Amino acid sequence: MDLLPLALDGVYALQSPVWGDDRGFFREWFKAPDFERMGLRFVAQQANLSRSVRNVVRGLHYSVAPVGQAKVVTCAEGELVDVMVDLRLGSPTFGEHVAYPLRGGDGVSLYLPSGIGHGFCATSDEAVLVYLLSSPYDPAHELEVHPFDEKLAIEWPLSGDAVLSPKDAAASSVDERRASGTLPVFAPTAE
Repeated sequence: MDLLPLALDGVYALQSPVWGDDRGFFREWFKAPDFERMGLRFVAQQANLSRSVRNVVRGLHYSVAPVGQAKVVTCAEGELVDVMVDLRLGSPTFGEHVAYPLRGGDGVSLYLPSGIGHGFCATSDEAVLVYLLSSPYDPAHELEVHPFDEKLAIEWPLSGDAVLSPKDAAASSVDERRASGTLPVFAPTAE
């Protein structure tokens, strides 16, 4: 597995081999020893799968769980653009985002440390995102920032109207989250 640092502190693209033939393909998208070799500490506590249709925008979700919540995500089927936003107060890249295209079989996973807001937009008729969490889902600590917050200026790759959940459509702005004291704090050695 090869590690490529992205523009946000602690966020990486991880490239793993894909072995394909006329039957399809095989890929190892997460191996703890590879993460340890690269200096990343990640212990999976929960695995999720999300299937979305074209123009669904999910996120921007983040956790303020006391133990933190890092993620490893990959696209298992279809195509999507994964968006990561630095929501960590005190981070040198606070408020900045990275949009990274993923497609099933491309061999790319993304590692997001605690405090990074996460969302994605399905750009194919159907897209499946699978992800590992370093702490279990806890509704009391799971929050969201509006994906169309003007301050973030994310250019979602839509080919029509965005499809949002009621929760995401009603999400707070970054400024509202900052004012309410519900943003995570930057801790570069927390992972």
